Amino acid sequence: MADAKIPLVTPPIRLLAADIDGTLLNPQFQISATDLAALRRAHEQGVEIVLVTGRRHRFALPIAEQLGFELWVISSNGAVSRSLSGETFHRDLLPAETCRQLCGEMREFRGNTVLTFDTDAKGAIVLEHMQELTASIQRWLEKNLQYIDFVIPIENSLTMDPVQAMFCGSIGRMHKALAQLTSSELRKDITVLRTEYPLRDLSIVDVLNQGCSKGHALERWANYRGIPREQVMAIGDNYNDIEMLAFAGMPFIMGNASEELRGKGWAVTLSNDQNGVAAAIEQVLGRSPVEI
Repeated sequence: MADAKIPLVTPPIRLLAADIDGTLLNPQFQISATDLAALRRAHEQGVEIVLVTGRRHRFALPIAEQLGFELWVISSNGAVSRSLSGETFHRDLLPAETCRQLCGEMREFRGNTVLTFDTDAKGAIVLEHMQELTASIQRWLEKNLQYIDFVIPIENSLTMDPVQAMFCGSIGRMHKALAQLTSSELRKDITVLRTEYPLRDLSIVDVLNQGCSKGHALERWANYRGIPREQVMAIGDNYNDIEMLAFAGMPFIMGNASEELRGKGWAVTLSNDQNGVAAAIEQVLGRSPVEI
């Protein structure tokens, strides 16, 4: 029996959706060797891996490429679904006229406004200036300087439909932006999602097309693949992951998520500094098979 191995069995899931920031990336903004090995093992067992992120597709690529196999990325909180090789499955853009009205209504937050477009050229990210943006988002912008264009007024950049509008700033200021968006007449035409990082006092409020979210995009992809939600696993840590976790038949919330999110009844895995992704995968797929 020295050469015998545990026989392969059909995995209980067929699709695994993982968030990037705060989930797959640890506090040093790296994928741990343990999490990477767990994702590769799931892939080898026939589970399709898809990364579902608030990042732009281009900004998510360096993370996705580390996995070492071809996969699809759902980026910009569900607005764009595209493979590593550049094939586009679906785009759900924010109508330019809706965005123009939004910029007018949110004039108080003009200094916190960022528009993104589905291009890899200069102008993929548009803002009027950087003075009112927090240090954390400034670092992100500095990494993307080759894609940034400064346009005053920002509405003049709307020569095509944007992917989204973003409002970035301190949590307190962004709560005010959320309140204004909630009472806006545009509310029925848009989706408003928030991401919060309390340790950095940073909040990002994303405004997307009506019905656009990580959850809607994941459901669309699962339906295309013919995979029922009962065989979909999702792992996330923030408020913009709620719709994705609600859709998945096997949802896991990270241990580093807020107390509010950890109290929603989803299975809680370890935090992102304790290989929480690998721990969740192990719960579903079991430990790595060993030779006997």
